[in-house]
Formats: sequence, C-alpha cells, structure tokens
Amino acid sequence: MAVKNKTTWTPVDVKGFIESYVENEQKKADSYTLIELMTRWSGCEPEMWGPTIVGFGRYHYKYASGHEGDAPIIGFSPRKPEFSFYIYSPTENSKQLLSSLGKFKMGKSCIYVKKLSDISIPTLEALCKASIEYVAEHHKC
Repeated sequence: MAVKNKTTWTPVDVKGFIESYVENEQKKADSYTLIELMTRWSGCEPEMWGPTIVGFGRYHYKYASGHEGDAPIIGFSPRKPEFSFYIYSPTENSKQLLSSLGKFKMGKSCIYVKKLSDISIPTLEALCKASIEYVAEHHKC
C-alpha cells in the first residue's frame, strides 16, 4: 500500500495561519519578514503545506523506492520553540554557508533558529538560492 505524504499543499490562508498559530509577537514579526524575503528570493507566493509549513514554489520528487510526491522548494515553520527552515541542499556550498549563518541547530535536513536576529540574512538568502538551484537541477519544478 502506498504511504500517504504528511506534508501536502493545503488551501489554508497563510496570513490567517500566522495570526492564529503564532502567539509570540517577535516570532510573528519574523514570520512576516520571512514571507517577504522568501517571496522575493523564490519569485513564488507563500502557500501552506501541511498544518504548519509556509512554502514557496513546488517541485515533484520521486525516490528509487518508488515513493513520490510534491513539496515546497523552500519554506519555514514558525514552531513554538524555534523556526524550522526547509532550505538546505546537500552541497559543499551549502555546508560552507552554514559556517557564516550564525546561531542555529541542524537536524537531518532542517535548520532550526530561535529568531531572525540570531542569523545572517545575507547567508540565509544564499542558502535559499542554493536550495532553489539544487531543486531545479535535480527535480521537476
């Protein structure tokens, strides 16, 4: 039986999500800043993916196992403890950029940041653009 993807596009209004989900005023302001920046960097309007991810652009992936689906090209989630950024690509350039990002934690494929003032926005931009480029080269957008 095919596995259903947890993260799928939803018609939820992004601003409505931010207003109802994000309680901390600084995180709310940072979320709107990220929406503005990621819209400019990606050239795509924000859309909701799953219940809590603000995504920009779309691509289709297919693994060797046969599992496939759609995902945002870049995105973030303003979770309570920290932002989760979905912007990392497995390249040497991205690994080098992390050294100048600022204060963050790295998961398997997510970058976790408490607040935007903890990181370098120009480095965040470079990571986003590197991820956009990587996805465009390796997947159908």
